[in-house]
Amino acid sequence: MIRILIVDDHDIVRQGLKKLFEKVQGMTIIAEQDNGINALHWLRHNDCDVVLLDIYMPGLSGIEVLKQLRDEKPKLPILIFSNYTEDQYAIRLIKAGASGYLTKGCMSAVIVEAVRDVVSGKKYFSQEVLEMLVNEIRIPEGKLPHETLSDREFKVFRLLVAGKSNNEIAAHLSISNKTVSTHKTNLLGKMNLQSVAHLVHYAVQHGLDE
Repeated sequence: MIRILIVDDHDIVRQGLKKLFEKVQGMTIIAEQDNGINALHWLRHNDCDVVLLDIYMPGLSGIEVLKQLRDEKPKLPILIFSNYTEDQYAIRLIKAGASGYLTKGCMSAVIVEAVRDVVSGKKYFSQEVLEMLVNEIRIPEGKLPHETLSDREFKVFRLLVAGKSNNEIAAHLSISNKTVSTHKTNLLGKMNLQSVAHLVHYAVQHGLDE
């Protein structure tokens, strides 16, 4: 029996997955958590065979949970299950040790197949994600990292360098805080930088801090 832990802050997603796996022989949802902190606490006192992990959650993000679990339980398969299809998420999560990456719009059969694969020691990435990785994993020849950003990502980049908070950027661009966080994660990944401090240093080096 494959024992599955679901970690997602949306109840409707957890309920949908529970209904799916109730119909699959040899698989069972052993527990569910709605945030990363509770998931880590549960895993320190319990065992499962695979984790279905969302990216954005209250407390710790899925990326942070993944990195911590790779240190604490390096052999535990972790399958990312997210709304986000951006290539930079996939690249960062592969580097952080994800066993697979699925989007929430995929078919039920794909989810079941992915769970079986990662539990058996294989990797599972949807065709959509694989195609994005092929297209985006390298910086185009002759371009500087900041030149690979989309227009919106570059605007967020400039505002971050100017010292604006996520709330201020969201208000300035008329977007949600969550969207700002998404753009921030994407641009850091595309530029292969780790923090806003590194962004500022890069901006100074390239005369983009005006």
